[in-house]
Amino acid sequence: MSVSLGSSSRDHEVVVDILGQQIRARRVGTNGDRALLREKLIECDNNPDVAAIGIGGCDIFLNAADRRFYFREIKDLVSCVQKTPVVDGSGLKGAVEGDTVRFMRDELGINFQGKNILVTSAIDRWGIAMACADADTQGVVGYGDLIYALGIPVIVHSRKVLTRLARMMMPIVAQLPFSWIYPSESDASTEPKRSAKTDKLYYDADIIVGDYKYVIQFMPDDLAGTIVITNTTTPDDIDFLHKRGVELVVTTTPRLEGRSFGTNVIEALLVAAKGSQGPLAPGEYLTCLKQEGFTPSVHYASKNEEIKR
Repeated sequence: MSVSLGSSSRDHEVVVDILGQQIRARRVGTNGDRALLREKLIECDNNPDVAAIGIGGCDIFLNAADRRFYFREIKDLVSCVQKTPVVDGSGLKGAVEGDTVRFMRDELGINFQGKNILVTSAIDRWGIAMACADADTQGVVGYGDLIYALGIPVIVHSRKVLTRLARMMMPIVAQLPFSWIYPSESDASTEPKRSAKTDKLYYDADIIVGDYKYVIQFMPDDLAGTIVITNTTTPDDIDFLHKRGVELVVTTTPRLEGRSFGTNVIEALLVAAKGSQGPLAPGEYLTCLKQEGFTPSVHYASKNEEIKR
């Protein structure tokens, strides 16, 4: 069961066979209502049929720059869960998302050489951010943590500077209300907050990487030929990106019955399937997904179809 601070318009439910078991996965959004989210968490914790809980639209903690940073507000929010393992998707943001760059290179034949990459928030998705940095693109990798999360119009281009910023600022940022950092309840109908500066960020990028809500936060109308690597997309989201000229959309989590779920749902699904009382070891998530034949989902605008490999 996934309970999300995000929009209820993205709710979905599937039954999936995984690791030899049939498991029902359901996502329920609370439209930013923290009191309702807490109520739902308690309800799930007291339901014997719920084997694992995912919390979406927020993070309990982030793993970045060889540190773990807990968000005070979210940690307090999930403290009401006493009996059921609760995860936020952080387990998939390392090895699993980091492997997406290899998948694109080896399985899709994507050449990263000379490509300019915009990572909307590296601290939020450190695994794939570092995989982009290691791709040896000979292009420019820009990290947008300051502008996307904090509204400070500065792009960081150095991994060393990014690491120092994370270690210096995250202990402070983690004390702020989460809504100041991430627009949980927004969706594709939310008007992008564009400016000439943000338009240039997108126009200069060959590849845009990040959480879907950050990716569309400043998105201009025409991104012809761009590649987007993101998470949690519905068919409407894919259509939205293709209409803006995005040629290839790679979603880091697999599609289940027509749409991808958030990393928190996939992590909870794997925890439930393994019968674990807590998060799995980081590499175990990638091993389980490969064992089941799950790969990132791929959509080319020119083919207008999903490619399964």
